[in-house]
Amino acid sequence: MSQDDVPESLRAAADSDRPRGILTPSDRDFLLGRKTDYTDHSKKQKRNRIRRRVRNAILDFSILFEYMEQRDRETVFDPDDEDRDAYTQGITDMLAFLHLGTMGYHTPFKDMLSEGVGKAEQRLAGSNYRMVNVEFNVEPVGQIDVDEVVAKLENEEFAQLTDEELRAFVRLLTMSEGFSPEAAREEIKDRVDEFSEQVAESADSREQTLEELTN
Repeated sequence: MSQDDVPESLRAAADSDRPRGILTPSDRDFLLGRKTDYTDHSKKQKRNRIRRRVRNAILDFSILFEYMEQRDRETVFDPDDEDRDAYTQGITDMLAFLHLGTMGYHTPFKDMLSEGVGKAEQRLAGSNYRMVNVEFNVEPVGQIDVDEVVAKLENEEFAQLTDEELRAFVRLLTMSEGFSPEAAREEIKDRVDEFSEQVAESADSREQTLEELTN
């Protein structure tokens, strides 16, 4: 697989000149299929080394959480503007990898996620008395009534749209042959300023009305 064959979302991650992380450049070439002259035995050894490295990287996060200085952590999560999308994709895919990898694990992913967020909140508060509720549910998006969703949009009944309807409708829209991401991007950008002005005007109107009611 050449650099040109890599999906756009993976271009930065698959860059041949990127320094090693959990994966060495050789590991990346192996997984991306850039290098194929492996024997069956060497392939097995390569997979074993990658598995060991991933396992040890997971254990390293306990040390990173407890002992990495705040300024270092903040620097890690403050990428340059041109790298931001790639970092966001990496974080998203990291969570996806953990969720997929812990299917059938003896501790459910949602329990580990809840405990992890709780620990982070306690760190932020500097107190073990900081307790939060973390909700995580995976609910499949089912069938939607397209005519009903379109009717809501036509009547500007946006508050009546459910999250399930929005997600399913957007997915169906992107699957349509008539949908153009570039055209949609340009049209939405043209309307952002108008939308922002209307939002600001509604906020000012609310404040004025509230002031009149309370005086």
